[in-house]
Formats: sequence, structure tokens, C-alpha cells
Amino acid sequence: MTSALPTLGERAREAARVVATLPAAARDEALLLAADALHRRCDEVLDANARDLERAALADTPAAIVDRLRLTADRVAAMAAGLTTVAGLADPVGEVVRGWRRPNGLDIRQVRVPLGVVGIIYEGRPNVTSDAAGLCLKSGNAALLRGSSTAITSNQAIAGVLRDAYVKAGVPADALVLVDDTSRESAVEFMRLDGCIDVLIPRGGRSLIDAVRENATVPYIIDGDGNCHVYVDAAADLDMAVAIVVNGKTSRPSVCNATESLVVHAAIADRFLPMLVPALDGVELRGDARARAAVGGAMTAADADDFSTEYLDLVLSVAVVDDLDAAIAHIARHGSGHTEAVVTTDLRVAERFSAEVDAAAVVINASTRFTDGEEYGFGAEIGISTQKLHARGPMGLRELTTTKYVVTGTGQVR
Repeated sequence: MTSALPTLGERAREAARVVATLPAAARDEALLLAADALHRRCDEVLDANARDLERAALADTPAAIVDRLRLTADRVAAMAAGLTTVAGLADPVGEVVRGWRRPNGLDIRQVRVPLGVVGIIYEGRPNVTSDAAGLCLKSGNAALLRGSSTAITSNQAIAGVLRDAYVKAGVPADALVLVDDTSRESAVEFMRLDGCIDVLIPRGGRSLIDAVRENATVPYIIDGDGNCHVYVDAAADLDMAVAIVVNGKTSRPSVCNATESLVVHAAIADRFLPMLVPALDGVELRGDARARAAVGGAMTAADADDFSTEYLDLVLSVAVVDDLDAAIAHIARHGSGHTEAVVTTDLRVAERFSAEVDAAAVVINASTRFTDGEEYGFGAEIGISTQKLHARGPMGLRELTTTKYVVTGTGQVR
């Protein structure tokens, strides 16, 4: 049987050529109409999501995955609000990054332009369908989306709502193309749509990221896993540290910016950990020998893999270290380059931590949960890059553009 993917890719490619030339007002109108349509058709989206949840229950899907899959009226409203926010952001397309005149009279400008077709392959989070499509359209791109079988009915409903709104605004419906085939074979083929996809962004767990690294032949940006640490320094405000760790671990444990690992300075471990344990009621703590000694039976022994694991659940690894150097070394050994936080009142510690820890985001005296495009003021993000090229950290509108040089002369020849 002939695959439909090349045809879908070409449809997105054709739409991208149109979207790139649309005025900002037309793209913004489409986003606002899409937000309004999500509000009006919320019940339709929730009905579709309920069917996905029923299948997930029959398959004994883990609770963390079900949490990412589940939509509520509030979550649909948040998706709509995200589109409205994105519509109100400054248009990056056409922005002059820099410009200068050469001695020979040539005027040179570096200008932001869309990437083209942004392919996004993602797991069971239907809100990604709306967030990704909105950011792609605002930045002048077409979105080619391939979600998981877990959320396919929800994704189809959301994509249908958005495509209808696009058409009403005079935007090609194929500015958003959703792949219905959720087989493993289609995933690999999607990663190899050379000539159709300009950049691929995976959003999911380690197995998806590994699959992209193994199979992709198109350029990609890794939205990596988040083994996010909090280091509680000897000079920390311990009440503040408790609040930060509790928020980072429990506010939404199934997301990539949740705190997964705690590192505590030995000088305050015997005071801090007994304060923290009662506040983390319901969280399984897995610690090294010194952490366990500070709290007795409230913590199980961590094994060799625990300190490098992104749990996405109510589980936290705990290590006690001798000093800042040991904390930085622990994070370098076990971290995933997503978000690392320090709690301290010592400015020198904060400065060393932010300078020496290699991560997309370093947080001082705040929760890891703030690594988020909306929290950074970008509007809904398309992902959080843990690589260094061409984007790092929350990927907003500017990260969905590239640049071209426009050179204007008056007849110069070389």
C-alpha cells in the first residue's frame, strides 16, 4: 500500500509557501478565530478526548501518561488562551536582525524568515496540537504534526477545529496537516521526509528521542528529557528550599520541568531533610546513604540508575554532597541539560552555579517549573530544546525562524 505521508508533506510544503507571504494581520485573525472556535466547540473536543481516555483505561496506561492525555474544560480554555496570547505577540517575520553598509555602497540586512515546514512528532499530549500549530502559523510556517495513537481522536478533533478557523481567515487549511497514521512505520517515514520537512521537533520521552537520533534524515531540534535538579546550598533559606522542592516535584510531576533530583549540602542535610520529608507526603524518596541517615526509614535506597532517571511521577532522588564542587559534578554526571536550580543566599555560590552548570536553563531561588515558554513571556512554546544549535531552552516564535541576507546594490560588480 502506498504511503500517504509524501502527499501530506507536499500539501504542507505548498501551504508553507503561501503562509510565508501572508500579512501578519491575516495570521493573527486565523489564530483569534481558532481560539474562539475552541471555546465554542469545547464539548466536541472533550468528547473526542473521552474516547482516548477510555482506550487508555482499557490498556492500563500509566497515570502519568493519562494525566498528559486528559483534557478538561479548563485545559481547552488554556489552549484557546495560548492562541490568543500568541496572536498578540510581535511578529518575528521580516524583523531586521542587523544591517550595515559596505564601503562599496552595498546595503546588507539580515532578516528573519520562516523555517518552512515544521514537523512535530509527539506523544500523548493533545494540547501540543494547538500550541504547535499556533506558534508555527504566527511565525509564518506550516505545521506537519504526527501525534501518538493514544491521543489520535483528540488530535483529530483539535486539528479539525483549527483548520476550519484558518479557512475562514483566508489561510490555507494545510497550514496545519495532521498525520492520521500512528504506526511505528509511519513514525520512521515521517522522520525521513526529506524535501518536505525543514526541521523536525520531537516532543516526548527518551524512546522517542532515541528513535529520532537513530532514524531522522531531516534536521531536528531535540526537545529532550528533563532530569531537573535542585541543589540546596549550605547558605540556603531552608523554608524557601522546602517550598521550591515541593512545588517542583508535586505541582505537576508528569512534565519535563518537574524536579526529579535533589542535591543537599552536607552541612544542612540533618536539618533540611527532616523538614522536607513531611512536606513531600505521597512522594517516594530514593536516597544515598547520607540522605537516608538524615531521615531514617522515610527514604529507600537509591540504585545506580535513580540519579539519572526522569521519573515523571511522584518519585524524587536525593543525594547529599560535601560542597558546591561536588554538587556541580553530580549534576554534570546525571543531568539531562534541561533545568538546574540552586537555593542559596550566597551570591558567590549563585554566580558559580549559573556559570558552571551546563543546562538550557539555570534557576536561582525559584522552582524548576518556571522553564516554560509562557512563563518566560513567549506565549505557548513549541518545546524546550536541550541541545545547543540552533535553539536552546523554551522555543518561542524567534526559534521558529531562520534568517536570510538581503543585499541591495546600485550596480556594483566584483
